[in-house]
Amino acid sequence: MNQPPAVPPPPRLELPGDTGLIRPFEDTDAQDLLELRHRNRDYFRPYEPSSVVIPATIEEQLDRLESERLDWEQGRGYVFGIFRRGDGTLVGRIALSHVARAAWQNAVLGYFVDENQTRKGFATEAARLTLRFAFEHAGLHRVQAGVMPRNVRSIRVLQKVGMRDEGTALRYLEINGAWEDHTIFAITREEWKD
Repeated sequence: MNQPPAVPPPPRLELPGDTGLIRPFEDTDAQDLLELRHRNRDYFRPYEPSSVVIPATIEEQLDRLESERLDWEQGRGYVFGIFRRGDGTLVGRIALSHVARAAWQNAVLGYFVDENQTRKGFATEAARLTLRFAFEHAGLHRVQAGVMPRNVRSIRVLQKVGMRDEGTALRYLEINGAWEDHTIFAITREEWKD
């Protein structure tokens, strides 16, 4: 059986925006990311899958970053930190995960922003930059995201970057111990406007 040719990994690059920028995490970001995750544990809990395991130690966080680098090299996912321009403060994380190649060329978009940095445009800008990466650098054709209908702010982010509502998937993910419906948003390369 013939295998499709492997897609070379896209470059690990920084993409700047007006107020923030996204770039792949480095080991020097591990402590800040660990602190952000622990500081926001209760804030993120109502929105995160029950299976999410937050690293407890800096060693575990470094292992996670290494695993994400391997995913990048093997084309399974692309993870970025969201940083404030100027002082370089880490304000969140955004990722393209579950990358599928062959005839689909699809990935799933997911993100979070520190509770203290919300409503400043970081998520919208990071989502826009990540879509640019997906279509211009990673060679993807489609990006999708699932969001609970009650997560109005996240829905607004997806709408602002041009993603369309494709309908509701019932009992889609287990979130904080309950099977939650999710509205699926998507965009293809043909629809994307930078």
